Amino acid sequence: MSVRLEVALLSGRRASVELEPTSTLDEVAQRAQALLSVGRCRLAKSSGEILPGAASVEQVGLQTGDSLTVHVREVQVAAARWKCDASAFAAIRGDASVLAWGDPDIGGDIAEVQDRLVNVHQIQASLFAFAAILGDGGVVTWGGQDCGGNSEAVQDQLKDVREIQAGTEVFAAIRADGSVVTWGNPDFGSDSSAVQEQLQKVEKIQATKYAFAAIVEDGSVVTWGHPEYGGDSASVQDQLKHVRCIQASDEAFAAILADGSAVAWGNPEFGGDSSAVRDKLRNVSHIQASRQSFAAILADGSVVSWPQDEPGGDSSSVQEQLRDVQAIQASDEAFAAVLADGGVVTWGSPEAGGDSSAVQPQLRGVQKIQATSQAFAAILRDGSVVTWGDPACGGDSSSVQDRLHDVQHIQASNTAFAALLGDGSAVCWGDARKGGASAHDLKDLRALQACEQAMAGILQDGSLIAWGEQRFGGHIGAVDPALYHRPTLPTEEAAA
Repeated sequence: MSVRLEVALLSGRRASVELEPTSTLDEVAQRAQALLSVGRCRLAKSSGEILPGAASVEQVGLQTGDSLTVHVREVQVAAARWKCDASAFAAIRGDASVLAWGDPDIGGDIAEVQDRLVNVHQIQASLFAFAAILGDGGVVTWGGQDCGGNSEAVQDQLKDVREIQAGTEVFAAIRADGSVVTWGNPDFGSDSSAVQEQLQKVEKIQATKYAFAAIVEDGSVVTWGHPEYGGDSASVQDQLKHVRCIQASDEAFAAILADGSAVAWGNPEFGGDSSAVRDKLRNVSHIQASRQSFAAILADGSVVSWPQDEPGGDSSSVQEQLRDVQAIQASDEAFAAVLADGGVVTWGSPEAGGDSSAVQPQLRGVQKIQATSQAFAAILRDGSVVTWGDPACGGDSSSVQDRLHDVQHIQASNTAFAALLGDGSAVCWGDARKGGASAHDLKDLRALQACEQAMAGILQDGSLIAWGEQRFGGHIGAVDPALYHRPTLPTEEAAA
């Protein structure tokens, strides 16, 4: 005898499903998806208990007339990348399972951990690996084994995890009690043993390429990792009190204190020394970082930047224009500030977007700016887009300009842009290998996600598409393994 169940979304929309008692909950979910026109989903009892998809209707005790809640979550995408030669992606789907694709060596293959990736809440990616937080606070890792993909040494400590911060080849997990667990490559900050006693009641962690900085409940800061790149804060430790937030360049940190002052440490060439502008860093409301420089917005809307001799660190040529600044965006070597009147002021390397003179007359009514490594794209109040910077990195949108209307949002890879329009279609430009062109018919999109080397689109039904070069993760599915051939290292040749 068949069983008739009610399936309902949280919005109240519902449908009836009739199946055999031996049908699995996955089959019920598939029927619910079709009837309610939603993507992958999970089913829960009225008590809130999530039901296992592999179990049958009769095994979980469901009877005719029972109601199930259909949980559909937003798809989230994370990416790991191997220098410039490959990428891997991992997406949390609507049913809290994981889909991965791209280079198998750095996380594109989840076969070994697939059965553990259930009820996934969050995914973080390092350069070569992934770490997923499960609903019960456990953690599953995969990808480069020595770069955070293997957490066996600390697995018994990875419980009640509420947040994970990724470094270059390292992960740092904050547990519910505020303690911290680290793993990965020791050369990049995975060894926090020297400061473990201080890592209590941690609220937030920030990372440079080689080091970590943790804000503790009392507003103090604990650092570890490479000492020259932010892992040693001894020179400013007496100033790091009542810290509100921390920003990071590639090799330095900058902290905003409760009194509005700011303190920096790490590699001076990457902004780790703010002594030259210390007296100006008062009433700081926000700090933005490029690869090597920092730019601080003060409460009065003015801007202070440093270090003076690095790209973006010297804003003296535009200081008079930097008034009523509302937000700052950064490429690798330049900054773009949005003013209260919708105008834009840029500085830094001209090749990276620091010179916007060619498009200044068009930069009116700017709402938001997005950046690739060497270019900027601004969304105007009327939904059009203005671009500048390196044409190879998206700084020239002339080939698609007539299609850039009613733009709602822009995502950026390292060298390409993708704009989501109001009708659900998308327009791409820039480096075709990294998402600047697509063979897909880009329509019926709900959202766009970009990683350094490719693009992904989330369709209205919750399914995913990707574009860009295959080895960069621009294809979901099986890919020729030859694309991921690694050159033999001299040590390997000698061993052979």
